[in-house]
Amino acid sequence: MNAVQSGAVQPAAVQPRALITGAGTINPLGSSVAETWSALVAGKSGIAPLEDAWAEQLPVKIAGQVTTDLSGHLSTREMKRMDRCGQLALIAAREAWKQAGAPEVDPERFAVVIGSAYGGLGSTLEQDRTLAAAGPRKVSPHTLTRLMVNGPAAWVSIDLGARGGARTPVSACASGAEAIVQAAEMIRSGAADVVIAGGVDASVNDLVITGFSQIRALSTRAGDPQRASRPFDGGRDGFVLAEGAGVVVLESEEHARARGAAVLGAVAGGAVTSDANDIVAADPAMQRRVMQKALESAGLAAEDIGFIHAHATSTPVGDRLEGQAINAIFGPGIPVTSTKGHTGHLLGGAGALAAVVVVEALRTGMLPGTLNVQEVDPEVDLNVVTEDVRQLQPDNAPAGLVNAFGFGGHSVALVITGA
Repeated sequence: MNAVQSGAVQPAAVQPRALITGAGTINPLGSSVAETWSALVAGKSGIAPLEDAWAEQLPVKIAGQVTTDLSGHLSTREMKRMDRCGQLALIAAREAWKQAGAPEVDPERFAVVIGSAYGGLGSTLEQDRTLAAAGPRKVSPHTLTRLMVNGPAAWVSIDLGARGGARTPVSACASGAEAIVQAAEMIRSGAADVVIAGGVDASVNDLVITGFSQIRALSTRAGDPQRASRPFDGGRDGFVLAEGAGVVVLESEEHARARGAAVLGAVAGGAVTSDANDIVAADPAMQRRVMQKALESAGLAAEDIGFIHAHATSTPVGDRLEGQAINAIFGPGIPVTSTKGHTGHLLGGAGALAAVVVVEALRTGMLPGTLNVQEVDPEVDLNVVTEDVRQLQPDNAPAGLVNAFGFGGHSVALVITGA
């Protein structure tokens, strides 16, 4: 008996919503929400072969890279001083801020929460190699500020003048989703009126690829890279590493309504749990628990959720365990998708990009499908969306759920509602 039938998830007292008034992203599909959405509904992939010299000897030579020329979005000074991770976060944040209308807000009531799994790891590797090859005098004076995991949050706060806090959740692949939960909590508690929140990673490099390869987590379909990432498919063989950022602007309802803001959606609830089980292996019991807690915080029941953006990275074990957890609460009928088939796995940016996708799905009434699913794994008893896009019925889909899980036992779930 699942939770819908047993009544295990009961509505709780409704908490204040954190309204979403802006969204931004840069990822392997595009350098904006509009470009990304267009590619998603068209069923396009952003995964390609790695053609750089540094990738020649790697066991896996495919990834989802941002192909946009970042110098067209940033100044020469910003390109020099910031790690790629910070650059991606700033580009996405500026898009979200512009869409929100660059609201006037007391700087002390304006905060930033941007999570990342690895931060400026690219700069760390680059400068370490410079030190070894050319000596200390050639190391960049910007090394320490470029490698900081809190760099993206710091740069965004500096750029936009946010003085209410610049926080950085570091919870592996759940970092971006956890950042949005923290931001919503700041809004609900009255600690801030406006918060920019999201996640980013730029770790397509030889060390990370080799590390994931050593634990056999990556797909080895090098001959057909655009079909390599296949969440929930019976033939999946691992995830595809990718880079990118997803960001949303959250506002208190009072602040947004007072200025007449155009509202895209709302974070109605969210939850964070820790498995306390294993550094790598997920605990499906805690995945169920975090979804239950997210529903409770939103004051909703399982039947109020119209669809789920699963974490589903395309790993053989991970997708199966998450599928079982979803089924236990929502039953097998709820539509489930994962856009990692299109983009690959953005690590700390994944959950935040998923939140942006869910906002657009609720806004447009279209749910992008899960790319490359030829046959759903029989051990995954779910209603996986396999077409390019599925039309949502507004009356039956008042909210969407985002799952994000990370090494270390980090589990996060977000409940997002329409405007």
